[in-house]
Amino acid sequence: MPRHRRCSRLRRIVGGVSVGALLLLAGSGGHNAYSGRPVFSLPLGLGAPFPLVADSPAPPPFPFAADFSPSPSPQSQYSPFRLSDDSLARRLLPLRLRASQNADAVLLPDQEVLILDDAEPTGDAICAFQGGASSPARPLGMLPASGLHAYVCRLPDPAQSFQQLQAPLLLHSSTSSAAAAAPDSPSPSPGRALLNWSSDPIVFDSAHLDGGDVLVFAKGISRRQGLQCLYRYSDGADTMLATTPAITSVQQVTRCPSPPTPVKSGGSTKVLVTLGVTGEDPMPSLATFRRQQAESSSVTPQKSSICACTMGRNISKFLREWALYHSAIGMDQFFIYDNGSEDNLAGLVAQLSSGLNITTVPWPWTKVQEAGLSHCAATQQASCQWMAVIDVDEFIFSTSWAGLEKPSKSLLEPVISVDDSVGQIYLACYDFAPSGQTAHPPEGVCQGYTCRLKSPQRHKSLVRLDAVEPSLMNVVHRFKLKPAFKSIWTAFARVNHYKYQAWSEFKVKFKRRVSAYVADWKDPINLDSKDRAPGLGVDDTEPKGWAQRYCEVKDNILQLLTARWFGVGFGNPH
Repeated sequence: MPRHRRCSRLRRIVGGVSVGALLLLAGSGGHNAYSGRPVFSLPLGLGAPFPLVADSPAPPPFPFAADFSPSPSPQSQYSPFRLSDDSLARRLLPLRLRASQNADAVLLPDQEVLILDDAEPTGDAICAFQGGASSPARPLGMLPASGLHAYVCRLPDPAQSFQQLQAPLLLHSSTSSAAAAAPDSPSPSPGRALLNWSSDPIVFDSAHLDGGDVLVFAKGISRRQGLQCLYRYSDGADTMLATTPAITSVQQVTRCPSPPTPVKSGGSTKVLVTLGVTGEDPMPSLATFRRQQAESSSVTPQKSSICACTMGRNISKFLREWALYHSAIGMDQFFIYDNGSEDNLAGLVAQLSSGLNITTVPWPWTKVQEAGLSHCAATQQASCQWMAVIDVDEFIFSTSWAGLEKPSKSLLEPVISVDDSVGQIYLACYDFAPSGQTAHPPEGVCQGYTCRLKSPQRHKSLVRLDAVEPSLMNVVHRFKLKPAFKSIWTAFARVNHYKYQAWSEFKVKFKRRVSAYVADWKDPINLDSKDRAPGLGVDDTEPKGWAQRYCEVKDNILQLLTARWFGVGFGNPH
């Protein structure tokens, strides 16, 4: 794909900006504070084998490097907002209201374009690109903070020839039919620059928390010292502008104080949010949220003991088995962050929701798994006491259950029955082998894969949500905790990780890793990382003898147990 030039500031101004898209600061002087590179790099391959005994030593300290700029001091965290400040207003570009056919758009890897739009899916939709090319638009769901609907479409070959790509128009069936009926209708000319996920700094999402803080999710921040949160919203007939220092900012998550509450408007208020450093351009932003007026209630919602949060793409064939099993042993709620699935994942979740407390959260962003887990931990703190951070190929299990005739929702209680000072519980993770399988086993993963590596390779965790440090820092397997809490190992349970599956399933891992700080497997770096397959290298061609690899120990305990509890192939649709 040709390399596209970044548009100049003048071009951005002339092109116009939609309400949910770019919030730019036309300040004078200074270099751009943001770049496409990550601010830091965590050590890859964390998690050497650990002993599974009751008196396991304390886990190693959380690997936080000093690459992060310190958070603002307590005295400056909640400095007064500047409302309709003349100097700030002069530096903010004018924003035009969203036209019904306009949408915010960003070019993703693999030549896909993500579009955010007000319109709810009502039928077929297409993306109309400059020059007349078009491609079908696939709906991904509604983003919870903004209420905008996400769509993804393929970047057509003719559109790739343009030196400056423009955002496409999203046309729904009625609009596109009307356009096709007009023989002399000109080709679409959106006139808005298309953001590039791979090279542009972008504020991509936000969340307004129950406690009032706002989480801002951004990629490409290279300076955090003096980072400001910028808001734009309406208070009746007036446009309000507000800035305040960020409270914390690590990885791709910045925590901001809430903007002042409008006094004139009723119902909900739509707020644009972005990040910036004083005197420099703020980041382009796709992030908006709607702040509802507080509603008084005398009913306190019941908090679940254990929830599970996971992120995946095209995981429908695994989800039913995983969710039914974990529900039977004591998981109360499931939050599925959908990373752009094409296998009707939302439809399957809708079916499962008749018997399980399970929901999907559209999360279409690329390589931002840590940010997604931060979002889950923060937004579900009022719903769950403990959160299991596991994938759909990972099953929490205890060999002590082997003699049970049926499952019980109390099976996980010994795991979380810990001292009040414990904020996180580590479970050793055993990697299972292909076990001779050459295709996805019809009986499911926990009954189809029956041998594994001898020693645990990594770990997963159960985290107590009110113990998570406000920055929400995590490395997928674990969170940073508040100073008053500690992490411990448990000997009561482990994780069966069905990692090395039949090659037809395993090779999907080569396409793109979801973690922001884990190298994609085709990149020749960190070849010894425990995220990778030992000895496999960077080639996604099936190696000789794959089906027999990594089988050091026969382990069919969970296979026999689930067959007794649920029957053979219990994860298959009936």
